[in-house]
Amino acid sequence: MNLKDFSYYLPDELIAQHPREKRDNSRLLFLDRRKEEMADIFFLQLPDLLQSGDVLVVNDSKVFPAKLFGKKQSGGILEILLLTRGKRGENFETWETLLRPAKRLRENDAINLGNNCEAKVLARISDKKWLLKFYTPDGFDLYLSKFGRAPLPPYIKRRKNSEPDMTDLERYQTIYAKNPGSIAAPTAGLHFSDNVMKNLLSKNIQIAPLTLHVGYGTFIPIESEEVEKHVMEPEYYEISAESVRIINNARRLIAVGTTSTRTIETIADMNGYVNAQSGFTNLFIYPGYKFKRVNGLLTNFHLPQSSLFLLVCAFAGTDLMKKAYAHAMKNRYMFYSYGDCMLIL
Repeated sequence: MNLKDFSYYLPDELIAQHPREKRDNSRLLFLDRRKEEMADIFFLQLPDLLQSGDVLVVNDSKVFPAKLFGKKQSGGILEILLLTRGKRGENFETWETLLRPAKRLRENDAINLGNNCEAKVLARISDKKWLLKFYTPDGFDLYLSKFGRAPLPPYIKRRKNSEPDMTDLERYQTIYAKNPGSIAAPTAGLHFSDNVMKNLLSKNIQIAPLTLHVGYGTFIPIESEEVEKHVMEPEYYEISAESVRIINNARRLIAVGTTSTRTIETIADMNGYVNAQSGFTNLFIYPGYKFKRVNGLLTNFHLPQSSLFLLVCAFAGTDLMKKAYAHAMKNRYMFYSYGDCMLIL
């Protein structure tokens, strides 16, 4: 399967740089995959599209302020994305990180982050990963809470030298996030408001939370021309007995986002039943995959040639998905993390 078959052109002006003023004012493209029909509505109308007994599976992982900026010894600005915490001491922590730009960095180089925080380059782990040791007198968690930034993807532009944007720290987070651990938001959930949640529950549409900590794999582009050769990075998940009970009794199961989809499809048996468990998944869903449990998908619009776009193509069909994306562009939907969304049933 050739990766080029999953490409499309998107004008830059359709890449959302900021969230809509109200979460549930996002536009929603409703796609009936069997009838191949589409309707343009708003997210606050989501409860009207679902029925009593339906269950929405949401990812309650919480994004932590994983992006920092520092100065190299040369004076150049360095962007740091925290990935995995390592050793911890009284005044230091080690982290696997992504660094940009990382040219000319060497082991033992110092990085000045300001506000009594410094880092030392311990090792280059791979072409893209580095091991850093951070020194902070008052603890690194406190430093992150004050100076860490929302780990926005690179297509959302923010000034490097500006203060952390409190709007991003709030809005690049779902209202039901509670388990810290993600370095990217499960963006399909960003549209939910308290009012929408209330209306869903009033129609006997239940919410089943699970946790999947979105990690480095979200940022890895598919580099092989043959789709099948791509390997996903493992991500940690867990799901409770109560959520399992709700899911196994669902009339229809609608996954909110690709992370919820991958978790459910990882743990479901061949009959579609799930059990309470935790572990790691590197499930890669692309066209040809046979879904075991997920009946519907609520999702944002994704980058071309990404593993996320391949997943939605697997769920709805590549040709139909390209038609839906063309419709969305023609009708000026906004794309990617802060963009609008689609419900596929």
